[in-house]
Amino acid sequence: MTTAFLFVVLFAFLIIGMPIAMSLGLASILTIMLFANDSLASLALKFFQTAELYTLLAIPFFVLAGAFMTTGGVARRMIDFAVACTGHMYGGLAIASVFACMLFAAVSGSSPATVVAVGSIVIAGMVKAGYTQSFAAGVVCNAGTLGILIPPSLVMVVYAAATESSVGRLFMAGVIPGILLSAMLATAIYISARVRKIPRQPRAPMREVLRTGREALWGLLLIVIIMGGIYGGIFTPTEAAAVSAVYAAVVALFIYRDLRFTDVPRVLVDASKVTVMLLFIIANAFLFAHVLTTEQIPQSIARGITEAGLQPWQFLLVVNIILLVAGNFMEPSAIILILAPILFPIAVGLGIDPVHFGIIMVVNMEIGMVTPPVGLNLFVTSGITGMPVMSVVRAAWPWLMILIAFLIIITYIPAVSLWLPNTLFGNAAVG
Repeated sequence: MTTAFLFVVLFAFLIIGMPIAMSLGLASILTIMLFANDSLASLALKFFQTAELYTLLAIPFFVLAGAFMTTGGVARRMIDFAVACTGHMYGGLAIASVFACMLFAAVSGSSPATVVAVGSIVIAGMVKAGYTQSFAAGVVCNAGTLGILIPPSLVMVVYAAATESSVGRLFMAGVIPGILLSAMLATAIYISARVRKIPRQPRAPMREVLRTGREALWGLLLIVIIMGGIYGGIFTPTEAAAVSAVYAAVVALFIYRDLRFTDVPRVLVDASKVTVMLLFIIANAFLFAHVLTTEQIPQSIARGITEAGLQPWQFLLVVNIILLVAGNFMEPSAIILILAPILFPIAVGLGIDPVHFGIIMVVNMEIGMVTPPVGLNLFVTSGITGMPVMSVVRAAWPWLMILIAFLIIITYIPAVSLWLPNTLFGNAAVG
């Protein structure tokens, strides 16, 4: 009865348009008041305990670093470098946009931010070069999902906080899958461009490649600082986030000088808005998870699955279906915070690696970013192109099939996710 009430009330609030954070918090409070033996004081304590989670400190710092990089012209320089490297190939500009998304994802940690930063520059250029607007929009909309797969990823930080997993191992586990997805998208673009006979750009001279690479160097160095610092044991992922925020500010203000000191308050306010939104959702989701735990809901579901005799591969299939459906209606962080406390103990009990399971959840969240009705990348792409949302949905659909194929690979070939962190760290936890 308690479980049914909790979820019915939650989805009722979501259906009437209540913000996800308020829906989570209010459903939790009503369940405690009407059915549970717990007290409201425990919810208040849990709400404020969220602020003490050291792992979550990475979120505001990574958001701030991404804000400085987006505003400070780093994206434009990375795109110029990507175009110089691949613009001469069949589908070169589109492949360059995937390459640029991969590079910018490694400094932003956000999928919508990646679409805005890259798409606002490359889509118009692709149309001028002979690509259809739908082709260009579909590519960038899907390639932007790399923002939450390639480290640093805000969604990975949220998963680590919800499951007490290692952020460092998750970050490393996202590297090879991110490269693999980029390669799959680039291959599909190359084949499509040859079939459609899309005109190629002139090959950039090596001097141009070196010049654009030199100009993008300071942005690219942030990737080295974050990953090298974590892998080298110089700082934890949370400390890496703080370092990246300071570094991004220095690059934008003193090296590239695209950002003036008078612009800094606006950047801080924009980053603060995103941070407050995310942390408020997270705090309320932890209340929801607290109610789930106190009412033994995850344990009951786990017993049901165990008694059903599901094999690990069958469980992962069910998980993918649940997450794909949830991704159509909810924001990635909220999905992870609601479902991870339920699914994670079952996965561990079935012998599924926690890091592998985390990457599976992140890839599902990627797909949710480009599926209606609430796929955020769809609305962002619509905003920067002026296309109707349904037109963007149709444009993104062919490339979405690649993401589905990629999800199957990640789900059933754990080595793709686990080889790098196991090679670098062994069984040790990192951050």
